[in-house]
Amino acid sequence: MAGSRLSISCNVSGFASATSRKEFEFRVTKLAMPSFPLNIISTADPSFGYAQYRARGPDIALTYLSPNSVLFEIKSLQQDDEGEYDCSVINPEYIYDGTYSVKTTVKVINDSLSVSSDAPASLHHNEGELLALTCRASSNTIQHTHLSVGWYLQKESDAESRLILSLDRDFTLRPGPGFLERYQANLVRLDKVGEAVYRLTIDGLEPSDSGRIYCRAQEWIEDPDLTWFSLTQKTAKETVLDVKGKELAPDKDSVVVRLSAREKSLQEGQELLLTCSVDTHNPEEKIFSVAWLQKGAELARMGPTGVLSVRPEYSQRETRGELRATRIKNTDHRLVLQYVSAEDQGEYMCRVWPQKRGPRDIFVQGQGQDSNSLPVSISATVSEMSLEMQNSVHVNEGDKLTLACKARGFKGQLFITWQRKVEQKPTFSNIIGLSQEGVVETMEDDVAHRIRASRSSKDTFVLEINDIMMADSGVYQCEVSETNGHWKTSKFVKTTMTVAPIASLVDVKLRSRNTIVTIGDNVELMCHVKGPHLAKMLTWSLQRGASPVDNILTMYSDGAIRWSGEQQRYHLRVDNAQNESVYYLFIHGASHRETGSYQCQVSVFQNNVYKQLLPSNQLMILVQNPASDLILTPTPALTTNINSDITIQCSVASSHSGSSRFAITWILQQETRNVTILKWDRDSSVTVDNSQRFSMKQTMGPNFELTIRDSRTSDGGFYVCEVVEWLQDPHGEWYHLPAVAKNIQLTLIEPAHDLLLDVKEQMLIAKEGDKVQLKCDLISDVSSNTCFYKVTWFYAKLGSSVDTPLLELNHFGLLRYSEHKDLQDLQERLRLSRPNWSSFGLEIQRVHQEDSGMYRCRVEQYQLGNEGKIEQLASAVGSSIVLSVNSTGESESRSGCASGMWISLLVAVALIALFELCALFFLALRLKRHRAKKPPNKPEPSLWTQRLMVDTKFTDDQ
Repeated sequence: MAGSRLSISCNVSGFASATSRKEFEFRVTKLAMPSFPLNIISTADPSFGYAQYRARGPDIALTYLSPNSVLFEIKSLQQDDEGEYDCSVINPEYIYDGTYSVKTTVKVINDSLSVSSDAPASLHHNEGELLALTCRASSNTIQHTHLSVGWYLQKESDAESRLILSLDRDFTLRPGPGFLERYQANLVRLDKVGEAVYRLTIDGLEPSDSGRIYCRAQEWIEDPDLTWFSLTQKTAKETVLDVKGKELAPDKDSVVVRLSAREKSLQEGQELLLTCSVDTHNPEEKIFSVAWLQKGAELARMGPTGVLSVRPEYSQRETRGELRATRIKNTDHRLVLQYVSAEDQGEYMCRVWPQKRGPRDIFVQGQGQDSNSLPVSISATVSEMSLEMQNSVHVNEGDKLTLACKARGFKGQLFITWQRKVEQKPTFSNIIGLSQEGVVETMEDDVAHRIRASRSSKDTFVLEINDIMMADSGVYQCEVSETNGHWKTSKFVKTTMTVAPIASLVDVKLRSRNTIVTIGDNVELMCHVKGPHLAKMLTWSLQRGASPVDNILTMYSDGAIRWSGEQQRYHLRVDNAQNESVYYLFIHGASHRETGSYQCQVSVFQNNVYKQLLPSNQLMILVQNPASDLILTPTPALTTNINSDITIQCSVASSHSGSSRFAITWILQQETRNVTILKWDRDSSVTVDNSQRFSMKQTMGPNFELTIRDSRTSDGGFYVCEVVEWLQDPHGEWYHLPAVAKNIQLTLIEPAHDLLLDVKEQMLIAKEGDKVQLKCDLISDVSSNTCFYKVTWFYAKLGSSVDTPLLELNHFGLLRYSEHKDLQDLQERLRLSRPNWSSFGLEIQRVHQEDSGMYRCRVEQYQLGNEGKIEQLASAVGSSIVLSVNSTGESESRSGCASGMWISLLVAVALIALFELCALFFLALRLKRHRAKKPPNKPEPSLWTQRLMVDTKFTDDQ
């Protein structure tokens, strides 16, 4: 149990030297990791244990008991300590001959025992009053445990507590030695008044009951060998009880008690008559309690009201009328014991207590007075009767017991009493009797429905007990009495009856042809049950890791099946042979959900209930993923120019299934960093996106394309395409196979062609309603007839650094407008023109004051490659054009405000000029390397002389 101490001894023998100290190692294998034992402690290596065990320090110890024996201890068990422990000895010899390790399984149960009492800390009672105390005891463990509850009295003069009364684990009441007589008189009781509530009642308290009273509960568990041991015990809080004695009124009259017998020497079968007489003054005014004692032990007691109580072994004789007590007069009491035997001889005496009636008609008992001692001798009656019965008998649990008792040499009438002494009862008790008239009398209620007594012939008596249980094991005795009406003689014969547990007769083993399978495979489990053909119930269970045990199904003896899991996943079959039944459990289409430890358990139907037997061995079934068949198509290294759009392909050449899904991760590996660029899950949802210039799409194949827009030198490196294949198991749940990756090297170079634009700053001033012409001129590469150009115009308001696309004329001659709502009015008044190959113009018609701002163009150069693909060669951005539009209605008096606006405008232009000077410096360096080309001689027609009405807008990837 958690928190208790665990001790495991480990011994070794058989080595050449018995005196040299051997080295031992302890390991443990957890159920969650059956193939990975954990090192705990070693006598040879202090660092042998894993860190989690070394950190527990002195809580775990390994001590030598002898050179060949050690004791492993965990002083305080934890729930995680559950598992299979292995003790190994290091072999120092050069030969290997024998077993060098041994294993044992340890299960740790949570301590859920709870004991409490709501009694006050102290109680005060008068002698003769009633005491009632309650105790609540319960346990929430899932294990099959029993509770025993007892009440104890601790007196100041005693070193140890005294048991008052207890309810043992087998549900029998056991009084303490000092409370036996009061228990027999029903003055001390222990009742279970609720599911977990136990009440102690003491009627007629005595001063000797003073002390500390408390309740103690113990939790017991049954080992597989059917022995019980205590898991834990707990005690509720104590209650201090003070019983104040009542003083009797002074009585100066003396009391003399005398015991007399009609005959002190008897033969077996005769009648013993004892008379107890009391000599006292005014006896008619007094009441007495009288008890007869045999060999110092109380045999029978008559209370003040005339109620007789007898010792348990004499109760049957009282029932048959062989023991009687009567009050002849107030001072004379008589005890009659018929059909005496040798066991009835010995010293007899009687004890008298004066009684006075107190409040509420409760009698107050005075000081007891003993009589003289009277010896009674009983001689054996000569009888020729003899009994015969088999010495021992063995019965299987659940079978029927049949005992035959044969009498020989008798002359009178016979009657029989069957008795037994079982483990729970140390003395013989009568279970059933058969009189000479054939009347059957059952004495024990627990076997009344299973027992039968008969007389098969004049001299033979038969006892039958159906559905024998383990608790029925013990010694059975046949007592046959012979009588002629005046005397009786009895003879005894005994036999020992042992019960073989059904668990020892039934062998259960679980097997499988394959314990490691692939998802989707079928699994066949075989539960072999050997033993007698009984009504059986079979339960299949599955333990998944640390989860609670799942009882998959239960098959009853009548063929009915109760399911707790998915019925369609399983199929059952039973093959019955002469001494063995094989129960098959088929699992169709296994998945990870079917991974775990399987077990089958048999229960037999006895006494109208199913009794569980020992379960089978645990069989671990491992369901693993299939091998990955994913193959990616090799892709050669790529080399291309910067400032172009690049597409990198990653194609799946082969996969496990046509219905597979794929999760894609693109990683850029460079010398100084690794960056995850894009990541798709199996549903094609983007989970990581580290740049807006990268995009991905899936095409047939499947083929996964990564597009890089406006490539830069920093985009070069190894692009890793990591693909994870996802599949569905038979339950429809997704699982993935190991990732497969492919590297694609991308090299970016400066373009071979230089594209240069005029970077001179322009500043235009116009009035509202004027027409304004913006120019964007090429100063290089204007003579190539194989090149195509795309021009994009941008607009930014004064004071803003954000460029907004206005419109674009791509290299195929397609015109596209921006979707920006604030620019729609301006776009309606825009016209593109290209008077020659080197000039791109933008005309704004009917300018508004809101059109003021900075304009700039960007030109991209393309050409047709060797494989018929359009390749981008270069890209350049033109100079900033600052446009200021004045209102036509402005007066001269307001020119000061305009001047202020111009000052702000000039500051902005100055900042732009500083930027452009830097650009001119780098332009000059490039012009120095540039080889000038003459424009073509033939005149170029104007491509854009009017606005093209094309219903196309900018998108995110343009």
